[in-house]
Amino acid sequence: MFECRHAPLTLPPATEAVLAAAYAEPQRAYHTAQHITDVLRWFDAVAEAVGWHDPVSVYHAIVFHDAVYDPTRGDNEARSAELARAHGASDRACELILLTAQHGKLAAAPDADAAHFLDADTAILGADPESFEAYDAGIAFEYSHVPPDAYRAGRIAFLKSMLARPRIYYSDYFFDRLEAAARRNLTLMARV
Repeated sequence: MFECRHAPLTLPPATEAVLAAAYAEPQRAYHTAQHITDVLRWFDAVAEAVGWHDPVSVYHAIVFHDAVYDPTRGDNEARSAELARAHGASDRACELILLTAQHGKLAAAPDADAAHFLDADTAILGADPESFEAYDAGIAFEYSHVPPDAYRAGRIAFLKSMLARPRIYYSDYFFDRLEAAARRNLTLMARV
């Protein structure tokens, strides 16, 4: 289902079916199977350049981290971790999934695997302008239930909070590759 050269395990067909159905839900525009595939491309890149301490847990965290996604709720990460656990994921994978609720709030990632995982999830912030705009439009669609003025204020607050951080990316690997582009994208979007 998900393309990954360094996948440390094969997902059982029943798990693949659950994930395929989840990532195809109609309320999603950005948090789709394509997002998971993009994060898995970074998983491959990190595997080749740096390596993973616990690739199985990171892999499970990637494929499950947005499996439950209801933009009207605040417990998506916890529910995604529960789903991962029900499909055999480790405590570590669930811890990583729960960390995604902290995007932009952690001063530092607890370890290298967490840093690379969180950075891979937010790599889109440092994408080319066209991909970044598509991401931003996807997020706007997913939050279309929020009144436009409230959405805009919340979105700008998030972008500015990311810009206020000393580093957007926790790991040197992502910092060196994406930090400048992410700052450019966020600065332009925060001004619009």
